[in-house]
Amino acid sequence: SEDPSVTLFREYLRIDTVHPKPDYDAAVQFLERVGTDLGLACQKVEVCQGRVVLILTWQGTNPRLCSVLLNSHTDVVPVFEEHWTYPPFEAVKDSQGNIYARGAQDMKCVSIQYLEAIRRLKAEGKSFARTIHLTFVPDEEVGGHKGMEMFVQRPEFRALNVGFALDEGLASPSDTFSVFYGEKSPWWIKVKCVGSPGHGSRFISNTAAEKMHKVMTSFLAFRESEKQRLKSDSSLTLGDVTSLNLTMLEGGVSFNVVPSEMAASFDVRIPPTVDLKAFEEQVAAWCRGAGDGVTYEFHQKCMDQHVTSTEESDPWWKAFSGVCRDMKLQLKLEIFPAATDSRYIRAVRHPAIGFSPMNRTPVLLHDHNEFLNEQVFLRGIDIYARLLPALASVPPLPAEG
Repeated sequence: SEDPSVTLFREYLRIDTVHPKPDYDAAVQFLERVGTDLGLACQKVEVCQGRVVLILTWQGTNPRLCSVLLNSHTDVVPVFEEHWTYPPFEAVKDSQGNIYARGAQDMKCVSIQYLEAIRRLKAEGKSFARTIHLTFVPDEEVGGHKGMEMFVQRPEFRALNVGFALDEGLASPSDTFSVFYGEKSPWWIKVKCVGSPGHGSRFISNTAAEKMHKVMTSFLAFRESEKQRLKSDSSLTLGDVTSLNLTMLEGGVSFNVVPSEMAASFDVRIPPTVDLKAFEEQVAAWCRGAGDGVTYEFHQKCMDQHVTSTEESDPWWKAFSGVCRDMKLQLKLEIFPAATDSRYIRAVRHPAIGFSPMNRTPVLLHDHNEFLNEQVFLRGIDIYARLLPALASVPPLPAEG
């Protein structure tokens, strides 16, 4: 009695694409099989060794027009099985219709919803002016550096002639649907402090630890101020403030040796409203204030701050929001608080919206007991089956002649 779309979703969830050793081959074979079954053209692009982007294409009636891109990633984050009620790669469905699996929300649901919406539209004999491409990319959960970041620089991506893209969003516990028109810039900063070493029994001056204490005090005081700003202003979301966390500490060789060097790593996520040059000057000032021998380096430094228009005058947004109005979907526009592959798409000047049609659903991405209810999943297919015709039928734009 299970809906075939739900069965397909559960089959995909059982493919173990968890880091550090995701079975990408099995995922690509599965998706290629579904795409072939739907009559979609298939292309595989190996962006680097062992990292393949799968492209499925539904050709439009006017291929000269810019296309609609539906992006999703195939990888999922690690699990701590002892904290799960059900095995995380068995896609168990409970009596309430909740499907438990890693990737149920993030984001294998969306991949199958795209495909099943297309299945429905093709079965109805529909066709549209604009081509629809589906891309299934690797390594999003580890930064996308061997996935979308490399793919957008390749001729195969440019040949897709993208006009507008959809990518992942987040579940929403309320009646509203979260829609993300931009993202924070992720900065991973490593601060190194060099100081005087010596015996652990003495009061050594100018130690690395003393400098590190000052660095941590400055960084974490800023963290507290942003936390309080978010707490005190109900109009703000997590996407509107800069998040900062101390994530790694390194240093020392023995209990009785004062180390000559210590290091701290910080994960910083900066909203597009913040002046990035001014923020780096602030980081440099914190390091200078801690004393001599304090330096910082970036392990990730995203400088792109492009956001997608949500003005009704924008034809892509008008098509998207118009469907949502017609379906009486309440939208909440936000800046994404973390980072997705949308940032790479926007960085090459293509508008992108982050949207996972999951409301009345707790946010469980990366959490234990990640689940999605089958009725919410099926409702998402209904939503995409309305969105795709609207987007693929956006009239020719001035730049398209």
